[in-house]
Amino acid sequence: MKSGLAAMIAGAGSNQVGAAVGAHAFATIGPAGVVAVRQFVAAAVLLPVARPDLRRFTWAQWWPTLLLGLVFATMNLSLYTAIDRVGLALAVTLEFLGPLAVALCGSRTRLDLLCALGAGAGVYILVLPNGSSDYVGVGLGLLAAACWAGYILLNRLVGARLPGLQAPAAATTVSMLIYLPVAVVLVAQGRVHGAGIVYAIGAGVLSSVIPYAVDLVALRRVPARFFGVVMSVHPVLAALAGLALLGQVLSPHEWIGIAIVVAANAVAVTTTS
Repeated sequence: MKSGLAAMIAGAGSNQVGAAVGAHAFATIGPAGVVAVRQFVAAAVLLPVARPDLRRFTWAQWWPTLLLGLVFATMNLSLYTAIDRVGLALAVTLEFLGPLAVALCGSRTRLDLLCALGAGAGVYILVLPNGSSDYVGVGLGLLAAACWAGYILLNRLVGARLPGLQAPAAATTVSMLIYLPVAVVLVAQGRVHGAGIVYAIGAGVLSSVIPYAVDLVALRRVPARFFGVVMSVHPVLAALAGLALLGQVLSPHEWIGIAIVVAANAVAVTTTS
């Protein structure tokens, strides 16, 4: 369990640093372009390593793989667009509601209900909705949350049906094909060059290759519910990465909101570990 916990935290840190690195490419190729490059990089690394024999996949292996590829494509685009609109810390905190929902799904204890309510209150304090709030960005963060919940459940399912890294390799290939038209447009417009593409490639390695592999291994060792609550570290790491790499300074209420979300999940971890 301890090795799985360490792997999850390392994967989370890599994910958030990669997101901050990828944000530097938004001005050049946009969020969709960064996601496209991420998927190509992930496929280029994972396919030679995993070498999945796609022709021998059964339907029981294909359908969750196809869904996982669609989840990859949607989750990454919605998150990156949210980061571009509302900042890294807020976008990731909203996205974290997905794994929290998985962690608390089916729970009937009052303490877990209080944890869920506490996390919701923390998000409200973090956002402080008003007339100037970017509700599109918030909505995209929530869409990313739904996708992350699906990612946890599907990754666990397909990881049990395919050996090694074949599951993320095949799913990333599906996502790469979805973003192929975006890549074609970027090449046609002459935008695939310079620092932007370097940042996007870095995001691909840090936010796709490493976390996908780490999460798959971790989900084979720990329950999905435990995985979900331990991921409470993501908002904190996102805030630190945004501060260090993007210069995104949070206001006191934003730090308070993140602290409440993390505290709610710390209680949940204590009661489920």
